[in-house]
Amino acid sequence: MQSSSDSIKLLQITDTHLFAADEGSLLSVRTADSFYAVVQEILKRQVQFEYILATGDISQDHSAESYQRFADGIAPLEKDCFWLPGNHDYKPNMGSVLPSSQIQTVEHLYLGDHWQVILLDSQVVGVPHGRLSDQQLSLLEEKLAENANRHTLVLLHHHPLLVGSAWLDQHTLKDADAFWQVVDRFDNVKGIVCGHVHQDMNVVHHGIRVMATPSTCVQFKPNSDDFGLDTLSPGWREIELHQNGDITTQVNRLGEGQFQPDFTSNGY
Repeated sequence: MQSSSDSIKLLQITDTHLFAADEGSLLSVRTADSFYAVVQEILKRQVQFEYILATGDISQDHSAESYQRFADGIAPLEKDCFWLPGNHDYKPNMGSVLPSSQIQTVEHLYLGDHWQVILLDSQVVGVPHGRLSDQQLSLLEEKLAENANRHTLVLLHHHPLLVGSAWLDQHTLKDADAFWQVVDRFDNVKGIVCGHVHQDMNVVHHGIRVMATPSTCVQFKPNSDDFGLDTLSPGWREIELHQNGDITTQVNRLGEGQFQPDFTSNGY
């Protein structure tokens, strides 16, 4: 990994829900079109970043073609991408696009001289909620202990904090207490980044910034007990990691009114 003397800038893209077919749609949004529009907007705005983070639900139909579509779609961004699986992903087919010079499946990486990233797999095959296996919790503990002098960003798909929407919070990270018990034993975790909830979350919990990010397709309505869709447009998150452990971040979106879903839907 290249070293940055000042800060490291990251781009998070999540929950693309791609299909093999060009016309594949989720809740009436053609997910390939919305994904490509996000990439084009990032290019148009000349967003500065060094790495891409893709935090799961890359595919909706499990197909190898959907993962290749993602790989082809991010190619214009010309930066390495680190991805992890969500509940909709099929790991054997995620691996089918590898080896790739751009997309990498890793559990851990160093960024510059001051930071490390730990990528956790919270997928439980066949169900929408998440859970971290003993092996994943051990990985987290091991890397935090090994690199106690490095600020740490933890990535996973499922949200480790409730977001206040009853229907979504059924599908949270189960046994999240075990995750927090590991994290709370160390003082080097500065940020946690997830996908899954298709909305912006940016809160501080136990002194750690916890972030979830809009999908590149449909958005879920915040604080909605029942399934609900939001009118906000697809988006992405920009994250800047500073030498002193601080994190600055912002969410950006496509223009208002783009890629509106079918608001009569009561689930998917």
